[in-house]
Amino acid sequence: MSRVRADEEEYWHSSKFRAFTFDDEDDELSQLKESKRAVNSLRDIVDDDDDDLERVSWSGEPVGSISWSIKETASGSTSSLDGRDSSLQKGSSSYAALPKQASSYSLSSLFKGRNKLSSFQSLSDALTDTGVKNYAPELRRPKAEYKDYSGDWSPKDTVRRMQRGKVCSLERFRSLQDKLVLLDEAVAGHDGNVITAVLIFLKRTLRREILFRELEVRQVALCHLIHFLRETGEQKFLLDLLRFLDRTEEVALSQYREHLNIQDVEKRREFLKGCIGLPFSAEDTSHIQDHYTLLERQIIIEANDRHLEMAGQSELFRKYPRKASILNMPLVTTLFYSCFYHYTEAEGMFSSPTNLKKTFKIPDKQYVLTALAARAKLRAWGDVDALLTTKNWLGYTKKKAPIGFHRVVEILQRNNAPVQVLQEYVRLVEDVDTRLNLATKYKCHDVVIETYRDLKDRIQLTAYKGKVERGSAEEEKINSILSNT
Repeated sequence: MSRVRADEEEYWHSSKFRAFTFDDEDDELSQLKESKRAVNSLRDIVDDDDDDLERVSWSGEPVGSISWSIKETASGSTSSLDGRDSSLQKGSSSYAALPKQASSYSLSSLFKGRNKLSSFQSLSDALTDTGVKNYAPELRRPKAEYKDYSGDWSPKDTVRRMQRGKVCSLERFRSLQDKLVLLDEAVAGHDGNVITAVLIFLKRTLRREILFRELEVRQVALCHLIHFLRETGEQKFLLDLLRFLDRTEEVALSQYREHLNIQDVEKRREFLKGCIGLPFSAEDTSHIQDHYTLLERQIIIEANDRHLEMAGQSELFRKYPRKASILNMPLVTTLFYSCFYHYTEAEGMFSSPTNLKKTFKIPDKQYVLTALAARAKLRAWGDVDALLTTKNWLGYTKKKAPIGFHRVVEILQRNNAPVQVLQEYVRLVEDVDTRLNLATKYKCHDVVIETYRDLKDRIQLTAYKGKVERGSAEEEKINSILSNT
């Protein structure tokens, strides 16, 4: 029995197959299997690509080239594996134990920027995949957006997409007919932004003569372009367009508008002098002439007043220093300045208010309103009275206000006129209700009492008695009127 047991143990130990022992970890075959499994598992974790090394296929061509992609696409997985094994045998034998997976790249996937096996990879994998980013960025636009740039849209569809805020390329419209159809569709859409965008495209891609000729029969688009050129300040292009359209007056006005960009006073004066001969209408020509004359007067007044102010020879300039220069100011501002600093000067002086009124034909209403505001600001009540006093041919004097005495009262009150001065002009207001409202508002008690007396309204007069101070002259006046039967 012991012999049989010994024979069995010898049999098992002498066989080419061995039983499992814990010493198998040192076996070379198991080490090879473990290394292969480790390599295969690493392939799932670590990317096969190396950013620092060029990827080369077994045929010797760089991975990602057009010829490599075509070969990889045309060959099957089996043939590619066979070819790869044969090339391995001819090449280095150090990689014979590492089977190469079938290529996951194709010509279409090369241009799309991803391989077949990575179609379902997660976002984190996509961001860390260094192999994919060699061919395309990680985040790409949706496919629908590429149609905005490369789609074969008709002019009508293009205008509709632009109205919806889509970015559309207009460069595909190359022929003149296509561009004009695009412009007509934009005008028909009644969207000013789209019309302006199309006009900018036509302005950039068409010759001026052709563009002007086509716009001449498209008035809506023409008005849009003229407004756009004025807003952007493209003066030369605008003048060429207006000359082509034979709009001589608009050409002259556009040239005249250039004076706003001239800062030097003497150069602006010379420019305005040259504008007088431009083909303006009769009314506009007189305005240009007045502008030139006014600037000449302002230059003279400014030089004299600056000298007086610096020399300290005028008490008015010392008491009320000038806040700004008179140059390039409007006519009304110049008149107010003249009424404020030069009111008493003779008519022959350029700075005289009457000289300005006569030279520029200022209406009486405008002159009285401006002069009244200037003299009231200086609290020159005597000048206010003289301004509103007129004489008839018999020598009788009377108060007259072209602007209405109610406005005179408002201006005087705004400049803190005394009650005695206000009452004098409140009495001259013709409308009874307006007079009572102004007198009550500005506490002109005598005017209120006299008005109720003239109206013989004892009830209102009695009610107003409670609004005046007790023991005052106004209360005594009311009592005297009420006691008179």
